[in-house]
Amino acid sequence: MKRSQLISNDAFRSNEERHPEAIPASDDHLLDAYSQAVMRAVEKVSPSVVNIEVHQRLRSRRAPHPRLPQEARSNGSGFIFTPDGFILTNSHVVHHATKIEVALSDGHRFQADLIGDDPDTDLAVIRIDAPFLVPVSLGDSQSVRVGQLVIALGNPYGFQCTVTAGVVSALGRSLRSRSGRLIDNIIQTDAALNPGNSGGPLVTVGGDVVGVNTAMIAPAQGLSFAIASNTAQFVVAALVRHGRLKRSYVGVIGQTVPVPRAHARANGLAVSSGVLVTALEPGSPSEAAGLQAGDGIVAAGSQMVRGVDDLHRYLTGDRIGSRVAMSVLRSGRRHSVTIVPVERPSPA
Repeated sequence: MKRSQLISNDAFRSNEERHPEAIPASDDHLLDAYSQAVMRAVEKVSPSVVNIEVHQRLRSRRAPHPRLPQEARSNGSGFIFTPDGFILTNSHVVHHATKIEVALSDGHRFQADLIGDDPDTDLAVIRIDAPFLVPVSLGDSQSVRVGQLVIALGNPYGFQCTVTAGVVSALGRSLRSRSGRLIDNIIQTDAALNPGNSGGPLVTVGGDVVGVNTAMIAPAQGLSFAIASNTAQFVVAALVRHGRLKRSYVGVIGQTVPVPRAHARANGLAVSSGVLVTALEPGSPSEAAGLQAGDGIVAAGSQMVRGVDDLHRYLTGDRIGSRVAMSVLRSGRRHSVTIVPVERPSPA
């Protein structure tokens, strides 16, 4: 056989065929690297994860029965974020609690005080008085990318410090809180969550907390949600400082409805929906400003209002005491109503 033919045949052989010693025996090294990354993150964060046991008085309109339990107990998760005992968890874990107990990763138990609670973002801060705590800091959730490996830690069904791993499935989701308001910038993952995981941290392989695990869809598989750490940082600062997150209030009871095309064209509106005012709270800023049931709110200040959620987002704490021009449709014509929002009462 000619030398040129040997060279030609060799050109069609792969690098692995020409150098069989370069082929790895298996993918064990890849799996081992994955395992090592998860283990390092867990070793860094797990001392900060706590189990929260909550006592709540049973609410009933009937007179209490002496043979029936008057108190319910439930469990959730949280994590220490300051060396002096501040713990972040979900609002729905500790809301209406009569007693809160925290178990550290080493088994020691402490009674906790509720510092602040915000049902609208499903976040709460509690505090314990304990020595030698290991805090973990909140990372930057804006750096998270779809497909990134993340790890969820918590105490599902009371099983101490359970670890699950998955990937970020989607970013920028919205999730409705138990108070009815939307929580924006939710992180969706396929890391398995179960009852009791609520309030635990969602971390990267570097051990950075990028989310607070808050919910899963029970009938589905791999649909879990976490409140972004950047949202948590903003809320935590307000809860530690004031015990609540200040929001403005105008006293409107309304619903999202379509705006008739004829009305939108006649009034030069770029919206296809708005907020129909169905009722006004007595003595509220809206009633004082002359807003009427049947009005359709389509703008607040310079922002278009396409529905109730847009109005909620607009009514932040910095609107308190400021004059706000609301654009409303009344009998098919556009009017301006000036309202001065007040501080919103704390949710029940």
